[in-house]
Amino acid sequence: MNIVIDGKTCEARPGEYLWDTARRNGIDIPALCRHDALPGRGCCRLCIVENENAVGSRSVIVSCVFPVTEGLKIHTRSEKIIRFRRILLKLLIERAPQAEGVLLDYCREYGVAGNGELFNDNTNEKCILCNRCSRACQELGNSAIQVTQRGIDKIVASPFNEPSPDCIGCAACARVCPTGAIACTDTREQRTIWNKTFEMVKCAECGKPFATAEELEWMKPKILDFESNLAYCPRCRGRHVANSAMV
Repeated sequence: MNIVIDGKTCEARPGEYLWDTARRNGIDIPALCRHDALPGRGCCRLCIVENENAVGSRSVIVSCVFPVTEGLKIHTRSEKIIRFRRILLKLLIERAPQAEGVLLDYCREYGVAGNGELFNDNTNEKCILCNRCSRACQELGNSAIQVTQRGIDKIVASPFNEPSPDCIGCAACARVCPTGAIACTDTREQRTIWNKTFEMVKCAECGKPFATAEELEWMKPKILDFESNLAYCPRCRGRHVANSAMV
């Protein structure tokens, strides 16, 4: 099926969400709760766009959870959408004035600044409660962290802010966080995250630490030929597998 985005005819796949169609066709729509490894949930609302119907009237929709249909006519950077995104970014950066990463990039792009004065509850805050981290943990099947408390007191934390027995120290949560809110400290010997310290395992070939012992143990039943595949860091593993195939 075909849809039109910003005047460009784009091929859309049945069952696909609008955000994914746009990205696959080279059209960037900002999003914070959406990640390549995690489907959209419409939490941040930055991915709003305008959908123009047959008579020319427009409605605002959330593209990361909007399924495509034949003949859609979409506007991703109309004056209204730009204005709304600036408002959303202002609210987000005021909530998390110390945010880094993608959120800060979007604020620069849209000319938005904040210093925490609107909410003034925690000027050191980085978290925008996009839920990427807890969803990544759930996708792995661990659920070591989650959004807890209610209203303005909501935070992401391990149960009772204690070291979680389910955490394997994989740092997937930190990798998907768009604002740098998750503290993760790595050394050659240890990784500390969520009030828990893990011993790092070093690559059998290059000696670089690449995973925690708990992470590799968790992966054992999920990976064929565990010893030969997971004794190496990702870079050396590819070379090792290629060399093995040539023997």
